Parts: sequence; C-alpha cells; structure tokens
Amino acid sequence: MRRLITLVCLLLALPVLSVLLSWLGLDESALALLKHQAETVLPQYIGTSLQLAVMVALGVALLGGACAAAVSLFDFPGRRWLEWALLLPMAMPAYVAAYAYTDFFQFSGPLQVALRDWTGRTGAVLPDPRSLWGAVLLFVLTLYPYVYLLTRTALAERAVALMEAARLLGAGPARRVLEVALPLARPALAAGVALVLMETLADYGVGAYFGLSTFTTGIYKAWLVMNDRAAAAQLASMLLVVVALLLWLEQRAQAKLRYASTRSGAQHAAEARPIRLRGVAAVAAWLMCALPIVLGFVLPVLVLLRLFFLEWQHAQLDPYLSLNWERYLQWAWTSFKLAALAAAAAVGMALVLGAALRERPQPGHSSLGARAQGRLLRAAARVVALGYAVPGAVIAVGLLLPLAWVQRMWPELPLGTLMTGSIFGLIYAYLVRFSGVALQTVQSGYARISPLVDESARMLGASRRRLFLELHVPLLTRTALAAALLVFVDVIKELPATLVLRPFNSDTLAVVAYQLARDERLGEAALPALTIVLVGLAPVLMLYRALRQQQR
Repeated sequence: MRRLITLVCLLLALPVLSVLLSWLGLDESALALLKHQAETVLPQYIGTSLQLAVMVALGVALLGGACAAAVSLFDFPGRRWLEWALLLPMAMPAYVAAYAYTDFFQFSGPLQVALRDWTGRTGAVLPDPRSLWGAVLLFVLTLYPYVYLLTRTALAERAVALMEAARLLGAGPARRVLEVALPLARPALAAGVALVLMETLADYGVGAYFGLSTFTTGIYKAWLVMNDRAAAAQLASMLLVVVALLLWLEQRAQAKLRYASTRSGAQHAAEARPIRLRGVAAVAAWLMCALPIVLGFVLPVLVLLRLFFLEWQHAQLDPYLSLNWERYLQWAWTSFKLAALAAAAAVGMALVLGAALRERPQPGHSSLGARAQGRLLRAAARVVALGYAVPGAVIAVGLLLPLAWVQRMWPELPLGTLMTGSIFGLIYAYLVRFSGVALQTVQSGYARISPLVDESARMLGASRRRLFLELHVPLLTRTALAAALLVFVDVIKELPATLVLRPFNSDTLAVVAYQLARDERLGEAALPALTIVLVGLAPVLMLYRALRQQQR
C-alpha cells in the first residue's frame, strides 16, 4: 500500500520534474532560442515581474502589517467588526477585481463621466487602470489578507502580553510597538509576503487582461501563440526556480514563528489589554482598516452588481439581448462538477497519505527496506505539499511536455485524447496544484488524534483498514470537510491551468469571465464573476469562525 501511495505522489510531481528535465535535452536550436529570448523578450519579462513583485511586496507588508497591528495592539470603536471584515478581500480574485476596476475607472466609466461633468473637461481625468500601477494596486488590495492573518495571529498570541510587561517596566507606547511588537511580527510578515509573491507571480488573469509582459503571460504566449514548447519550458523553469526560492523563504519564516511560543501565552494574552485609542487616533485607525475593505471587496462587488443590473435591464428592453441563463447554468455546473471531483479526490488521497505517514514501524519489522520506504514516502509527501506553490502555468506546460513526447514515441496510444479531450487532465492538474492544501489540513487534524488511540485499537486486534475506516475517518470528518471546502473554492477560482487544459465545451466560470472581459463584454462577465466571489466567501466565513473561537 505504501508503494502505491508513493507512486501516486511521484506521479503528481511529474509536471515539475518534466519542466526541470527539459533543460537536459537542449540542442543547438534550443540554445539559439534561449539566446534570442535573452536578447528580446526575457529582459522585459524579468523587469516587469521584478517591478510587480517589489511593489506588491512593499504594499502588502505596509497595509497588512499596519491593519494587523491596529486590531491586535490597539482598541478603538469598530475594532471587533474590522477584525474579521479585513478578511473579505480574500474572496475577491485579483482578475475579478480587475474587471470591476476597469469598468469603474476607464474613460467611459461612471467615475470619469461624473468627474468630466463636474470639472467641464473633455479628456481623460484619471489614468488608465490597465497598467503596471493598476495591477500593483489590485494585488495589494486582494492579497494583503495573507499578511494580515499571519501577522495578526503572531501579535495576538504574544505581543499584547509582552507589551504589557514592557509597560510595567516603564516603556512608552511608541517604544513598546517599535521594539517589542514589530520584531515579534517580522517572521510572520516575511511569511505572508512570500505567500503573496507566489500568488502574484503565478497570476495570469490580471497580467493578460492588463497587457503586462510577465513570466506567466510569456509562458502562455510562447505555448499558445508561438507554438514553441521549448521556449515555454525554459520560461516555466525560470519561474519555478523563483517560486522555489520564495517557498524556501516562507518556510524559513514560518519556522521562526515558534521561537517565542509558551504554554501560558494564550492566557497572558487574554489577560493583557490593548492600548485604548481616542479622538483623532481612533478615527485614523478605523479609516486605515476600513479603506482596504471598501476598495478590495465592497467597491468591486458594487461595480459588478451594477454591471449585472444594467445587463438585466438591457435584456428586459431588447429580447435579442436576453440573459442566457441556460449557458450560465452549464458553466456553473461544469465548475462545480470539476471542483467537487477534485475536492473528493484530493481529500481522499490526503486521508490515505496522512494515515500512511502516521504509521510507525512495528517492533521486529524495522528493516532497512522499511525505513527506506518510509523516507521515500515522506519525501513524496513533501513534494505533494509543495504543489500549491507551483504556478498553474508551470503545471500546464509540465503536463503537456511529457504528453507530447509520448505521442511522438507511441502515436497509437490514446493518451492525448485522455489528458486534453476529457476532464481527466484537468482533475490531474488540480490534484497537482491543490493536493497540498488538503494534505496540510488533514495532517493538522491527525495531529490532534493521540497515537495512543491507534495503539489501543491495534491491541484489540484492529487491522489497518478497520483502523482507518472506523476510527480515523469518523474522527477526521470535520477536518476532511474543511479541506474539501478549501480545495473546492480554489478550483472554482483557478484560471491558468484550466484555460489551457480544458476540453471542448467545458468552460468554467473563471474561464468564461476572463474571455468575456477580454472581449470587453463586462456586463456579461459580471454574473460569473459574482458567482466566483460568492463561492469564495465560504473559507472567509470559516476563518471568521476560527477567529471567534480563538478569542473565547
């Protein structure tokens, strides 16, 4: 059984390995192509991606860190409500916010029309949002909750109690914040920024819609427009190296989050009181926390609702423009079907893999072969856990590269039809991308089950199968449902891999919203986009419940 699980994990690592191994078969033509890229498009890809990454990192660090410090270290009116409302932009994918902001800020949008009427000008009053600065603003407003959540957790667990101790020693408020709270939050801040950068570099929807030359858009252009697999593989491998570096930095920062953990930390944090703000300081803190909620969630939702309402009005006035609810239901059904299948497969694999990792060699059976098999299984599990950091563009290229090689070697095999002409290839890509989410959630559930439970069951003669089905699965029901929900929402929002690997007549809500917005049919894109946002609220509500339980 362990060998089968290890084989499945290695299959999920195949796309990443194929991208990395593509460098081994470089010939003169491939080297010439790489040189040509270095002289033409590669500097632009590197420059744009670097500018985007640096500005987004600074933006989310300042915004997420400031909001986390405000709600954790200070007390002001509306703080309890803002604590969970600051998570709402997590439900708003950046590419959906891009559609809303483009309609709101463009020359013919409601804001510029109102400003021209007010000022009497005839030209553009505001710059075009479809630019590098517009992309930076969208990423900061939709991704800062990653930094906010990690930093808030670190500050809530330790900083308030330590600041109270510093106050008793005579330190003033400014010194307590600068010399006690901020150093404690630095590892969490670094981990959150690394996660945001991975999401930013993996994005395709915003870059393609705004016409930015990033690594991800370059990969798709090389594969789909230029029909050049070698160029796409080279760009994908470069992006993969950058993402791997960010992942290493994130894991290193996460490891530092444990350095000040104590058993009584939660009790001391509950007894300590945050600094009370009054007057102008309280208003400034409230505005600072409310502004990203309005700009990152409320405003895009209102714009999308306006677009949908206008589209519905046009449909009422002209029967030829009626909303095609049948097509919308088909897109929604395709999205939900794919998400449900991927969630079920990912959670099932995570449960089995978690149980295998939990097993310990029995006395008398700890041979070298068993230990080597256990090490191989743990290594394969780490590969699965890293899948979430791999961009969808890299997964798509990594899946199609070995597929093209197999078709050249054995053209009679129907592997191409299976992987690109059915939903099997999409489910495989989703498992590569999101199995790590399910595995981490399930392993956190397994950590709460004492090993003595397993030992007691074995002493009563329970087999591995019975132990798993009758003991582990019932105890992990809530954890498995949470993992399934997270994978479900991630698949609903996924765009890059779906755009390349989807079979004919299998458009999802994310793909349809992107295609309609690209064709400037923002009114028709509003309904699929709103559906994606509505589904994305589910994990936000789950996080809200976790925050409420943490406060009790």
